[in-house]
Amino acid sequence: MELTRRDAMGALAAAGVAVGAGVVADRFAGTEETVEFDEHALATTVAVGRAVYPSEVENVESFVRTYALSRSEGDEDYRTGMADAVAALDEYTQEWYDSDYVDLGSEAAETALYEMGVDVEEPDPEGVEAERVRFYLVNELLYALYTTETGGRLVGLENPQGFPGGTDSYQRAPGTNR
Repeated sequence: MELTRRDAMGALAAAGVAVGAGVVADRFAGTEETVEFDEHALATTVAVGRAVYPSEVENVESFVRTYALSRSEGDEDYRTGMADAVAALDEYTQEWYDSDYVDLGSEAAETALYEMGVDVEEPDPEGVEAERVRFYLVNELLYALYTTETGGRLVGLENPQGFPGGTDSYQRAPGTNR
């Protein structure tokens, strides 16, 4: 299932982020530059997305880059929290794998998150390292995915929260004419 610009806009709207369609289109296509988000932090966020998203999901890089850039725009505290979570994840993988997280292979990337305890920790923006990684990286990316029509279909949510549906939405899947 391929994630689209429409999915990115839907995820941002569900998160309460107001961004123009042109900005989302440019970011999705990779043509808009930004200096507000460190490229290493962005690449690491994409690597986390590849590790936590189901294998059926396609176009992860464009979707995650668009979502992360737009989600952090104008929110210095959030951007700082994401950067700190990336630094904590890199510190952990440097200690155990002698490599930054972004440079790990797909299997090692999944294992590193598991070994760090990200799957069992409560998400907390002020908590210990694993709690911050879970809050800013893992949960944020899973929220972005599963609030989209495409991501929702992967888990049987035909009308994810925040996705427009109207009174017919419970009777048919989004995108169908029946």
